[in-house]
Amino acid sequence: MGRLQDKVAIITGAGQGIGLAYAKRFLEEGAKVVVAEVNDDRAAGAMKELDGLGDAISVRTDISDADSAQACVDRAVDEFGGVHILLNNAALYYDIDNFDPSFEYLQKVMAVNQHGAWLMTRAAAPQMVKQHYGRVINQSSGAAYAYMFPPMPEFSGLGNYSYSISKWGIVGLTKFMAAQLGQYNITVNCIAPGVTMTEATKKIVPDMYIQGMTAMTAMKSTLEPEDLAGAAVFFASDDAKFVTGQTLVVDGGLAMPA
Repeated sequence: MGRLQDKVAIITGAGQGIGLAYAKRFLEEGAKVVVAEVNDDRAAGAMKELDGLGDAISVRTDISDADSAQACVDRAVDEFGGVHILLNNAALYYDIDNFDPSFEYLQKVMAVNQHGAWLMTRAAAPQMVKQHYGRVINQSSGAAYAYMFPPMPEFSGLGNYSYSISKWGIVGLTKFMAAQLGQYNITVNCIAPGVTMTEATKKIVPDMYIQGMTAMTAMKSTLEPEDLAGAAVFFASDDAKFVTGQTLVVDGGLAMPA
């Protein structure tokens, strides 16, 4: 029997990369999984990969839309009878534009990466309170701890740091939600992955940067999506029933926050 036997887990952005690795591992641990994915093609591909591993359904979900977030939770309850685990993995990353410093783009990134996690948790929380049981796992990033900037001879304007601050905001959001929801036997924790070798990372992060960041880690190696799944299972399981408001950095020893 797996550590998540018969638990119902919504995993956002589970159509590819880290989210898909989470979905596979959760199914192996006995959970019933809702693949909450905005991209229909990615969702279809994920469902093919998950076929035969356990009970899984796909629900088209735009986490930045309140009605869509609520519809996802309602579908999970209708299909499986409850929601025990919410893994807020989805983010604007694959198509991130780190060279757009505009306020409008900052708003777009925050709407998905930070507000989306809040909307999904707001939708799931009433069901978890009703059950007097819940596990919320947010996904930050090692980018939240990377403050270094190269020398810039000419100042061209203030950056918006959109991805990094959206992920730093997730760390704070985790603490506030944990403080409110703990009395209902709901824990809220956070995973901050380092540079993980997903297709998205290979697309947007230059090889030179990946090599440099890897060289700076204690373990001198990159992460694969599967390397993050154990942390997620721990937070989702009863092994972590008294762990809440915490951020676990999984990056091979690059960022070591106190």
